[in-house]
Amino acid sequence: MMTKVLTIYTVIDDTYDAYATYDELVPFTDAFDRCGCDISAIGSVPPSLKPTYQALADLYTQIEEKFIKEGKLDRLYYAKYEMKKLARAFFKEAEWLNVGYIPKCDEYMKNANVTTTCMMVATTSLSFMEESIAKETFEWMINEHLILRASSAINRLKGDCIGHNLEQHRKHIASFIECYMKEFGGSKQDAYAEAQKKITNAWKDMNKDFLCSTHDKVPTFVLELVINIARLAYIFEENDFASAQSEFKDKIMLLFVEPVNV
Repeated sequence: MMTKVLTIYTVIDDTYDAYATYDELVPFTDAFDRCGCDISAIGSVPPSLKPTYQALADLYTQIEEKFIKEGKLDRLYYAKYEMKKLARAFFKEAEWLNVGYIPKCDEYMKNANVTTTCMMVATTSLSFMEESIAKETFEWMINEHLILRASSAINRLKGDCIGHNLEQHRKHIASFIECYMKEFGGSKQDAYAEAQKKITNAWKDMNKDFLCSTHDKVPTFVLELVINIARLAYIFEENDFASAQSEFKDKIMLLFVEPVNV
């Protein structure tokens, strides 16, 4: 089921990022936000985006049926909450792009902590787990504690350093690199250095929050899940997730298929 969520996320990401116009995204986001992935809102969605919204609604209907069968319907709220939050953050980027606005670094990172999807992935993954998980743990997740923000920052900044040159070849929201250069008047190399500094500090924050955790009601495996999402940022060296192509395939082959010489 998580694979289906990631697949529809990719479609929605591309919809906001490349394929839909701003005028189409306004009613699409409104339907998304009002009805929380419910099919009842499809009438207000532009015709070109109805298939995407239909697929989204169908998926969350499947998730609801799964949770009902397992007696875990309370988890549906948190899965939908994070997907709705993600759509709002994507729309914020679309608004910036529509008016040619380059945000300050702090404003950019606050929104990017959501669009990097770490919070959505962590919360949704948790909702699908078989373990008994208390409501307090889900509430902790959606309240964006330090370890979650740090994991998100690592993924976003790593992705921006790798992918911003490719993205700027077309009309695209400014990355952290462009935001830093505009706000502080620095060079591209200065921006790279600042991004790396923030990545280092984010790892310190995440490790501190994990090792000195006062989150008594948060199981260790939940904290490890968040850390492992940050580690994903280091899979790619020259391309991001969306443009990795054969690079990702080669890594999977080496990990799971090719024999290890001993």
